[in-house]
Amino acid sequence: MNKKIRVLIVDDSAVVRQTLADILCSDPRIEVMATASDPFVAADKISQEVPDVITLDVEMPRMDGITFLEKLMAQHPIPVVICSSLTERDSETTLKALEYGAVEIIQKPRLGAKQFLEESKVRICDAVKAAYQARIKRIGERSKVEPKLTADAVIEKSKTSAMIETTEKVVVVGASTGGTEALRVLLESLPPDSPAIAIVQHMPEHFTAAFAKRLDGICRISVKEAENNDTLIRGRALIARGSHHMLLKRSGARYFVEIKDGPLVCRHRPSVDVLFRSAARYAGKNCVGVIMTGMGDDGARGMAEMKEAGASTIAQDEKSCVVFGMPNEAIKRKAVDRVVSLENIAQQVLRFCGG
Repeated sequence: MNKKIRVLIVDDSAVVRQTLADILCSDPRIEVMATASDPFVAADKISQEVPDVITLDVEMPRMDGITFLEKLMAQHPIPVVICSSLTERDSETTLKALEYGAVEIIQKPRLGAKQFLEESKVRICDAVKAAYQARIKRIGERSKVEPKLTADAVIEKSKTSAMIETTEKVVVVGASTGGTEALRVLLESLPPDSPAIAIVQHMPEHFTAAFAKRLDGICRISVKEAENNDTLIRGRALIARGSHHMLLKRSGARYFVEIKDGPLVCRHRPSVDVLFRSAARYAGKNCVGVIMTGMGDDGARGMAEMKEAGASTIAQDEKSCVVFGMPNEAIKRKAVDRVVSLENIAQQVLRFCGG
């Protein structure tokens, strides 16, 4: 018999705790290990037995869920699914949760939470099972998984040579776990006239707009969520919309982005591999690629194609990564020209761009 996924429910509402417990226990693969009314009770439960997954509210007495999540991930990483009414309205809270390593966000309304949770039964159980699976992958345990699609599913690899080098460079960046904070450091370090940038950060739909707005308010360059046909211009970064792929295209001297649907690539949408492949195809030597902190290998193949096309490539070093998976996979493929710390990526980008 397969081991059940043991879940700890942390929520200050007795009604929500009971409703979540009933929902999760209805799935034969899930078992509720315990419930806790606040993070201090949860910490005591964890000291007695470590759960496989935690469902966590944000607004709670004595300690909020985000502070608890930060401490948990720093001391004893456990897969966490945020289940809170705050996440729908408070984008900063959502972004913090993702930065600190939450696997998924379940939004619940401030009113009628019991009915909403019951109606979202399948989604909640799937989120817990996905979180548990992510934990297994993180510790390197191998199991049968569905075939992982490559960028071929969205864009064909170019069979022709890259275009000749020009004076105007564009920059493409890929990041995942830990990437929200890493991107802030990178973009804040860039001057107002920096080269045009296209970014894929693994993030759910509806949250990328808030993320872009937040960065736009603190950076010297402008930052926006990409829309189809947006032009890449100096002093601006475009961030791929959650749940949509973003491709770099070129028409004459103009670089622009195409936003499109499509299957998951490397189990992600948007996928870094899709962006990087399009950069290899349409920009070639005129492009600089950056791969940053993240779990898995999304972007490694695409960066290899970029290097083959003549692009300059950069990887964030292990010491400054939250997760070294994506940069390490690109390094293993000999796709990286420079491995540098997070604080030095901006300087290296400008150097490759001739600035």
